[in-house]
Amino acid sequence: MPKGQIIKALSGYYYVQEDETKRVWQCRARGVFKKRKISPLVGDYVQFDPGQNEEGTVTEVHARKNELNRPPVANVDQALLVFSVNEPAFSAILLDKFLVHIEQARITPVICLTKVDLADHPEHQYPEIKAYQDLGYPFFMTSATTQNGIEHLTEYLSGKTTVFAGQSGVGKSSLLNAIDPQLELETREISNRLGRGKHTTRHVELIPLPKGGFVADTPGFSQLDFTGIEPETLTEYFIDFEPYRPQCKFRECLHQKEPKCAVKQAVEDGHIAQHRYQHYIQFLEKIQDEKYRRGF
Repeated sequence: MPKGQIIKALSGYYYVQEDETKRVWQCRARGVFKKRKISPLVGDYVQFDPGQNEEGTVTEVHARKNELNRPPVANVDQALLVFSVNEPAFSAILLDKFLVHIEQARITPVICLTKVDLADHPEHQYPEIKAYQDLGYPFFMTSATTQNGIEHLTEYLSGKTTVFAGQSGVGKSSLLNAIDPQLELETREISNRLGRGKHTTRHVELIPLPKGGFVADTPGFSQLDFTGIEPETLTEYFIDFEPYRPQCKFRECLHQKEPKCAVKQAVEDGHIAQHRYQHYIQFLEKIQDEKYRRGF
């Protein structure tokens, strides 16, 4: 049977791009996947039966190197976390939620700040920005309106499969249109009453880039939970904690109330950003509360 990759999922159909011919086949998934509790994802490498009447069947899903649940996509090289300077305003706590989500999936995070034309000095307006630059995350400042930073970002995305993720209304579709004007993705004005964007992307799809590679344009969303993350593992997804964790007195230190905690000392000494530690504690308490509520 031919092999290919799912490049779009919509209304129960999976659109598979065949490896050899690059033809895209419309397929359904075999019923056996439900019994195995397997849900094919955009980005999956699969085998399929082309079938008849222009409708094929996905028969096998190959092992994934990684996957995300929100957005539902697999086998990506990096995640571009898109945040705007204004409309909606930059949110460090939401960025840290995304970073935890992406670090947990073992996917390389890339941070992109959009709409920089709406602020003269974004790093002055939001001093937290410097902390992420200092952590070594790839960091881009862009504007779809002025084209600032677009060429540099385009080169960085070339040849890779990148998932675009971020809060609704930050301009993901506008950014993609700036990278490749032929896309003409739908965009909408920000809802002034709510101060946030409406969902403009309706499904997950791998979109080919002009210089090679794909981007996964994904539905906008602003809420992330911590399902699957234990209190003891949350610290692993804060990379700025890593140099100090081995120095804590207790092996499974949560950096919360424990004495002789090297992470808390690093915060006091200015080696870890105060807002990052505060967000960690907020996330930790939420995970602990949820675990208590479930009776574990």
